[in-house]
Amino acid sequence: MILIGQYDSPFVRRVGIALTLYELPFEHRPWSVFGDGERIAPLNPLVRVPTLALDDGLVLAESHAMLDYLDSLVPAERALFPRQEPARHRALRVAGLAMGLAEKAVSLFYELRLHDPISEVWAGRCRGQVGGVLVALERERAEHAGDWWFGDRIGHADIALACALRFASDAHPDLVVLSDYPALAAHSARCEALDVFQAISQPFIPPS
Repeated sequence: MILIGQYDSPFVRRVGIALTLYELPFEHRPWSVFGDGERIAPLNPLVRVPTLALDDGLVLAESHAMLDYLDSLVPAERALFPRQEPARHRALRVAGLAMGLAEKAVSLFYELRLHDPISEVWAGRCRGQVGGVLVALERERAEHAGDWWFGDRIGHADIALACALRFASDAHPDLVVLSDYPALAAHSARCEALDVFQAISQPFIPPS
C-alpha cells in the first residue's frame, strides 16, 4: 500500500499510525496538495490527503474508509474500532468529534491564511465549534479514568483525538491551549510519548 500525504495532517497521521500498529507494510509519499497536486490528481480527483493506494490498484480518498479497510485485514481482537455494538458506535462518535475538531481547525487556518478580507463570521463560527468540541471532549474524557478512552488498549478514538489535538494546538496556539483542558492534555501526552506517535510525526509548517 502507498499512503500519500504529510504527517502534519491529522488525517494522514492517524492512518499512518494505524498501519504501523497493525504492522502492515506500506510506502509513505509525503506529498503536499499545494506542491504536489499534479501528482495526487491522477490518483485522487479530490486532490486531497490522505490518499491510500491499495495493493489491488483501488485508491481510497477518505481517512475513515481507509481505517475501515485496514480493520478488515486484522483479526477482530486486534481491530482498533470495536466490531460489536454498543462499543462500536460509542468509539465512532468520539473519533468523529475529534476529526470534526480537526476539520474545523483546518478550515479556520485556511480562512485566516488564504482569504483577504477574512470572513469574521466564518472564522468566529469555526472558533466556536473548535471550542465547543474541546469543552465536550474534556468533560467526557475526564469521566474515563483509564489510560485509554475505551478499555485497556489504545484504539482509533484515542488516536484520532491525539492527532486532532496536536494539529489544532500547533496551527492555533492562541486558541487551543491544552493546559486549559487537563484531561485532554494528559491524553495527548500519553499518546505522543508512544514510539509510534514519535515515528509518525511531523511539525506543522504552514504552506507558503
